[in-house]
Amino acid sequence: MKIFEGHPVVPVVVLDDESRAADLGKALVGGGLPIAEVTLRTPGAIAAIATMARNRDLLVGAGTVLTPEQATAAAEAGARFAVCPGLSRAVVERCGMLGLPVLPGVATATEVLAARELGLEAVKFFPAETSGGAPAVAALAAVFGDMRFVPTGGITAANAGDYLALPSVLAIGGSWMVPRSADLDRIQELIGGVHDVVAAAGR
Repeated sequence: MKIFEGHPVVPVVVLDDESRAADLGKALVGGGLPIAEVTLRTPGAIAAIATMARNRDLLVGAGTVLTPEQATAAAEAGARFAVCPGLSRAVVERCGMLGLPVLPGVATATEVLAARELGLEAVKFFPAETSGGAPAVAALAAVFGDMRFVPTGGITAANAGDYLALPSVLAIGGSWMVPRSADLDRIQELIGGVHDVVAAAGR
């Protein structure tokens, strides 16, 4: 999934106030982390995606995509990728029609196999920590050598390196650097720490 090349850490953003979207996007770009997965968990999420997508230096996608209609709305707002908590054939097929790269969520070998049958080469491993963590990803990768994984769920600065050390891990998703209620100064501070995590993992 080439869209994630050069982006080993994907901030998972939950925005209650879409008016913060532009400044948050600028903070991510300015901090050298020019990518965001904006989750569709709040009423203003689509508007936030549209705002952030106007920043040409920022790669913005939609997270928590549950339906084909949400995939369409996200694409129309300017999202350049979609992330789902589970594997939905309908969502995957709609994203294919839209030309929108999609990462469906999987947690088992059966789901990885189903994703392969849909022609996918990368999946989200979710919820990562409660589904076995980095050892579970390594075990799945040993069987599915051609699949790349993007673990998300419970990942923090403390355990991110465990995932990034795995060759099968394309990227990781996390929200520790973009806390829901934090101000921009705090977010910029946390973004700076992400680079230390990536460097320590040799990525």
